[in-house]
Amino acid sequence: MKAWIESLLMWGLAAVLLFWFVGAHNRLVRLRSAAVQAYGALDALVMRQIDYVQGQVALQQQALAGQLKAEPGDAPPPQGAWTRAELGSMQAANAQLLAMLDATRARPLEPEAMAALRTALHVMLGAWERLHPESVIAFAADGTLSRPAPLLPAGGRSSSDEVVPLGWPEPTALIEIKRAQFNNAVAQYNAAISQFPAALLAWVFRWRAAAPLY
Repeated sequence: MKAWIESLLMWGLAAVLLFWFVGAHNRLVRLRSAAVQAYGALDALVMRQIDYVQGQVALQQQALAGQLKAEPGDAPPPQGAWTRAELGSMQAANAQLLAMLDATRARPLEPEAMAALRTALHVMLGAWERLHPESVIAFAADGTLSRPAPLLPAGGRSSSDEVVPLGWPEPTALIEIKRAQFNNAVAQYNAAISQFPAALLAWVFRWRAAAPLY
């Protein structure tokens, strides 16, 4: 009788542990899925910014081609026209961001991929700000206008460790809202995998802490 009770208790404990681990696993899967979905929405909006910049590059290429064909005495180039060097720099930065976005799309929760995307993003935004410093507009995470819009280095944080709104080429509040939603989803996932038994499951499945987009 005593052995039967001990066996029953062991099986009960095993069942509790199993349900505990299954519950932790399902929660991690849900949090990972939420972060990936949030990134998908952000990805589409960053792609829209890339397309916008590429459209401006095409316009500047046409303007530059017209300048090369201009005869002496023709009207001067319009104010705000880019030089050949500026055009090349902007085009290269935009192409690099596009490449990093494509690479990150398949693994948005890998910190190395997000770090590379973050660097490419800030290079592109910095190049745009140098060409259009007077027209950079940023929005806070709640969608309200945030002026001025100081662009950060690749690290993406201010000295006070506060997240600063980014000044996007095509001003829109939606992209900052989606960026905040992705960062919040990442924070919730990272908090979950630091707890037991989720930490053990993360080790088994080789799930690491994700990185936000600052």
